[in-house]
Amino acid sequence: MINSTRSKKLLCLFLIFIMLVNIVIPVFADDIDDETLDYTLLQEDILNANSNISGAPQIYSRSAIVYDRTTKQILYGKNENTERPMASTTKIMTAIILIENSDLSQTVEVCKEAASVGGSTLGISTGDKITLNDLLYGLMLRSGNDAAVQIAITVAGSVESFAELMNNKTKELGLTHTHFVTPHGLDSEKHYTTAYELAVITDYALQNPIFAKVVSTKTATISINGLPKTINNTNELLGSLQGVNGVKTGFTNGAFRCLVTSVNRNNFN
Repeated sequence: MINSTRSKKLLCLFLIFIMLVNIVIPVFADDIDDETLDYTLLQEDILNANSNISGAPQIYSRSAIVYDRTTKQILYGKNENTERPMASTTKIMTAIILIENSDLSQTVEVCKEAASVGGSTLGISTGDKITLNDLLYGLMLRSGNDAAVQIAITVAGSVESFAELMNNKTKELGLTHTHFVTPHGLDSEKHYTTAYELAVITDYALQNPIFAKVVSTKTATISINGLPKTINNTNELLGSLQGVNGVKTGFTNGAFRCLVTSVNRNNFN
């Protein structure tokens, strides 16, 4: 059993399944274009987990971690140091690189390369005008691969140059089992991380108030070509489970279902 009273901030990373304290919750995704998660069985699994509260957590994912952000200790781990693809949880790093290297009020024109990317998208088209701030929300709420590519090209000139910035940041954080090739996380052989290192990246990102605000937002209204567009967060745990305040969902055929979740609970904030 994990003692929640000894940690002020829990950052939980899970692939395929998410576990919070002694709660085991199945996570599903329809396909690569839709990272929205289905929590139909949420209440049933909470009841089942609570009935076994003294037992060990039942985690069926290939890798998982519960990370205490205050002490930087691993409270629970399963294959947490194994390198694996991480799908759109990649965008945690994309977001922090954007925030640290740009003026979010800048308006940009969407390029063809960004507009033509596949997978989950914000729905921007070539020639559209949008601010980097709205691209940030599209990146983290809608998991827009098009937003990710446009951010990369705006900040660094190309996807490849942006990946260099991402990899430089991993070196700054002292990470040795993470490598980025793209800003969106679509499957690539040399694009990987571990549960532990992704937890460290997210811990770092959450220290930025802009990032923390964005990933805790359930619904936002952005502007494309001066016209409003309302977008909803793919992370349906927001508002559904006590204390959840982020962070990012993900799914590809290579990575399967991925979820990074941040939780503050029981007056530990």
